[in-house]
Amino acid sequence: MDAEQLRVAIEQDEDNLIYTKQGIHPLYTIHPEAKVVIIGQAPGKKAQASQVVWHDQSGKRLRSWLGLSDETFYQSHDLAILPMDFYYPGKGKTGDLPPRKSFAAKWHPLCLKLMPDVQLIILVGRYAQAYYLPHNKANLTTTVQQFQTFLPQYFPLPHPSPLNGRWLKKNPWFEQTVVPQLKEIIATLIN
Repeated sequence: MDAEQLRVAIEQDEDNLIYTKQGIHPLYTIHPEAKVVIIGQAPGKKAQASQVVWHDQSGKRLRSWLGLSDETFYQSHDLAILPMDFYYPGKGKTGDLPPRKSFAAKWHPLCLKLMPDVQLIILVGRYAQAYYLPHNKANLTTTVQQFQTFLPQYFPLPHPSPLNGRWLKKNPWFEQTVVPQLKEIIATLIN
């Protein structure tokens, strides 16, 4: 299955037809040359409306953490983006609903198979970390503090949402210690 056949399969899957019938396309990027994959939770409402991944304040902060310009983030074939769900899940009582539980298990392996050169998967937030690090029982803060434990395959990050400002203030070590190391790794992998 090539990338276009995969996109058609995702759109035609019965679990996704509600979106397809509304003209909403799955929001993800894959490139055969990708060396880095960013796995976050699910597109936000703004991102889905614009059909541009990480097209919001969270994306701005993420690009800053990675040390990437907008141009490189959106145009480099060294970078791919696979949310835990490729569709906006809707609004809940306290924010966006979580990604659908079975989505990543169904589609991520097929996407990753099309990217044989991936050297690093960045796990943004607890949904991605819970799925890709199932044996890790630590909370998000401890997981991010111990990021070196998961290298070279994974790099766990908190979600860059503006709503996480309190977490960032409470954990200054993240931007002082973790972010510079992340930027250094990204600089070696992405041209």
